[in-house]
Amino acid sequence: MNCKEAIEYIHSLEKFGINPGMERIEALCNELGNPQKDLNFFHVAGTNGKGSTSTIISNILIKNGYNTGLFISPYVTDFRERIQLNGEMIEENELADCVEKVKTAIEIISEKGIQPTEFEAVTAAAFVYFKKKKCDYVVLEVGLGGRLDSTNIIDKSCVSVITSVSFDHTAILGDTIEKIASEKAGIIKENGKAVIYPFQDLSALNVIKGVCEKKNNSFSFPDLSALTIGKETLFGTEIEYKNLKFNLKLAGKHMIYNAVTAIEAVFSSGIDLDDKKTVEGIESTVMPARMELIKGNPVILLDGGHNEGCAQALSEFLAKHLSGEKIIMLSSMMADKDYNSYLSKVAVSADIFIATKANVPRSLDSNELMKNAEKYCNNCISIFNPAEAVEKALTLINDECALVVCGSFYLAGEIRNQLINF
Repeated sequence: MNCKEAIEYIHSLEKFGINPGMERIEALCNELGNPQKDLNFFHVAGTNGKGSTSTIISNILIKNGYNTGLFISPYVTDFRERIQLNGEMIEENELADCVEKVKTAIEIISEKGIQPTEFEAVTAAAFVYFKKKKCDYVVLEVGLGGRLDSTNIIDKSCVSVITSVSFDHTAILGDTIEKIASEKAGIIKENGKAVIYPFQDLSALNVIKGVCEKKNNSFSFPDLSALTIGKETLFGTEIEYKNLKFNLKLAGKHMIYNAVTAIEAVFSSGIDLDDKKTVEGIESTVMPARMELIKGNPVILLDGGHNEGCAQALSEFLAKHLSGEKIIMLSSMMADKDYNSYLSKVAVSADIFIATKANVPRSLDSNELMKNAEKYCNNCISIFNPAEAVEKALTLINDECALVVCGSFYLAGEIRNQLINF
């Protein structure tokens, strides 16, 4: 099996869909010798901010000299982004080798009527890889929810991290913020430690606190009285938190709070840290398609966030940094997302809204997206093909215009190189 075949095999499991439950991952990991039991985890759940929080934690650990694994989703341009070691994607031959082991294990347990999903197979492959590489720590991002997510196969964690909780995946996680928070808080372990994002819906926070107390889990928040926010620009923010001064390259107010949540998580773990190296880790953190400034003149911004919380963050960012500029907005969204709520917050900022359709079956038809955007923007067009939509958008921008591409990581992955090469 080579890397291409490994990825094709993983994607072939997509037909089994999203199917919350622990019995399949338990059977799969057991067949593989339970590699997760030999690893130390920072476990990160939440609706928004999981990826950036996880990556900052990982980079702090790396710069402090720890052999660090990182498991995140989704990927933007390369599947191997999902499994990283010390800031580098898993090597192609290593991915092939780990997936081969997982495939063999799946074939054995499938004879017993147990068929793991795509995400469960990727999770298991990551565990196999991280054990093989003898990681000191693994930063493990939850895929969906928490309680019944395949990553929750782990018995313990150094710290359980709960990022911002809001509405998403309501058909699976529940239709109230309390139900969603309960699922996210399902990663919290008995007699462990938890760090919670500082701004939570009060109902969600009460649920999370209740789970912590029930499990005799100490919990903490970033100390906002120890936070000083300096100059904020399109390129990042000058920040002082406790004894650290750093320039955060991840733009947007929400990223500031993701960063201090990540810092607090590492501080709470009690591991040895050097302040200078910790700052180096924070300042080294950049992420594709998370409020990513592709170019500064003219401004080209790429953001893959798709839910209401992401929409609010993007709306605030545009109001703060691009107020007064003409905004060309290019967007694609999934048909199973609450695209109307997203558009109500974001499309109102657009002078021209270009709807397109990412090349995945779940993507909403561009004409349908355009019709919904017309409720909030007076100048909307539909261009079915994403590459052609980008070409059109790029003809419209100049030094007094900004191009904002948003609403889907699938779209971001499809056109990011096209934007970079403009």
